[in-house]
Amino acid sequence: MKELQPINQNVLLELTNDNAEQTTASGIIIPESAKNQEKTGKVAGISNLDNPEIAVGDTVLYKEFSGTELEFEGKNFLLVPYSDILGKVVETEAI
Repeated sequence: MKELQPINQNVLLELTNDNAEQTTASGIIIPESAKNQEKTGKVAGISNLDNPEIAVGDTVLYKEFSGTELEFEGKNFLLVPYSDILGKVVETEAI
């Protein structure tokens, strides 16, 4: 079994494929390139870092136009520098 492990202070994010075709109420088809895509991903791997603020399995927000997209064993990933991670998505309870 192969595993992709990031090095040099990089984070490996697993991207979801939301390629479902969208159509407006009036029947206009919205192409993939026109969609406003969220810049979030699930952490699949982290290089050796001192005190990282994220862990494997966390969902994070990253900078637009950051990283290198790649496909590995049928899954889409994004390799981004740790410094391009802007925040972590966390669940909170309603008050």
